[in-house]
Amino acid sequence: MTDTLVADRTAEEYQELEDRLVAKARELAPEFLAAAEEGQRVTHIPEALQQKLLDSGLYLMFVPRVFGGYEVRPRTFAKVVIELARGDMGMAWNFCLSANHALMFANWFPEEIHAEVYNNGDFRAASMYAPTVKATKVEGGYEFNGIVNYCSGIPYSTYFIGAAILEGTQADGSPRVGIYIAPKGTYEILDDWGTTLGLNSSGSNSIKFDHAFIPARFVVEDADLNAYEFTETTSPGQRAYGNAIYNARHMSSFALMLAIITIGAAYGALDEFERQMRTRKITLPPFTPRIDDPDFQRYYGGALTKISLAEAAVIHAFELWEEYAWEKTRKGPQAEGFSFQRDILLGNIGREVMIQMWEVVDADLYRTIGSSASKHGERFELIFRDMAQAVGHRNPQLKEASYRLLAQATLGVLPNA
Repeated sequence: MTDTLVADRTAEEYQELEDRLVAKARELAPEFLAAAEEGQRVTHIPEALQQKLLDSGLYLMFVPRVFGGYEVRPRTFAKVVIELARGDMGMAWNFCLSANHALMFANWFPEEIHAEVYNNGDFRAASMYAPTVKATKVEGGYEFNGIVNYCSGIPYSTYFIGAAILEGTQADGSPRVGIYIAPKGTYEILDDWGTTLGLNSSGSNSIKFDHAFIPARFVVEDADLNAYEFTETTSPGQRAYGNAIYNARHMSSFALMLAIITIGAAYGALDEFERQMRTRKITLPPFTPRIDDPDFQRYYGGALTKISLAEAAVIHAFELWEEYAWEKTRKGPQAEGFSFQRDILLGNIGREVMIQMWEVVDADLYRTIGSSASKHGERFELIFRDMAQAVGHRNPQLKEASYRLLAQATLGVLPNA
């Protein structure tokens, strides 16, 4: 697939780029770990670390090349986020859910505003799909009112992408919904984050629109972030940049984004487990070092196998995601392309990985690492809380409902799928 996706870069040049970006993330991971306590206190990425992220260029991964970005494959983004989350899950969540929407913006919004919004690569956007604000038409645009919760990554975002309830109703009487991108300054960031069980450094504050003016060019009427399908002729991003990653469905990619964060966090938990294996002894005679104990070796090896399996599954899922995005371009309009069924299947893989990574941390590692690792301020205690918070996210909560949707779509019993 790299022949098309890397444009004028050879496969070797692209691999060098991927290796370089992953290496940058690997270099930053210890700084994420070192800043974990401060991130908890300020409830987002500390300013000094944020500047290092900006300087590293990692926020540019999904920005189109014409605006100074790297336009990377999703698998590259995944590998980078896994490394950052290995350092600290909450701040990696903050980074991931503001950097990833550079990919999605080009899907949904007209090319005419791309240069303005991407702003030569200075683009970060939190997002939340539930339409909890109301948009009223006024001269030149819309007046927005309402509150949006859980806007992960909002403290350093230059824009917010969301859904709004529009005036009037659909033909069937249901509410009209539109999508919008709101510039920083049109909303107030509320000081309401940092009191949950975990992910307190994820910058998931609420935002408030109070008679805010959003220009008409930043609103797409009668569009639903949850239900859409683009092609090379209908996606503004693919028309503009010739790259089908800008025309794909994104309910699946969002679930996979969360999954890669949990994979990195599970690796971080395993790192701490290894540290304790090397520094502590078993609690029964002959009190040998844990590193030499067959049971601890099995605990470690089993966890590593499960995390590695999850990583391989998600990287492969992102490669399928890419393949589906390109399919109609390569095989013609008769091809299945990025269908609803495929979107649900890939999203289910992401949800399943999130749950399995929680089970590795909880059942495999926490059960055996020892109670001292759960003291406040210990690395494992923080990872445990962050992972517990993540498994309660809406995505894994929807696991059973998504199973049903997948079955209905696959078996052909879901109307208008």
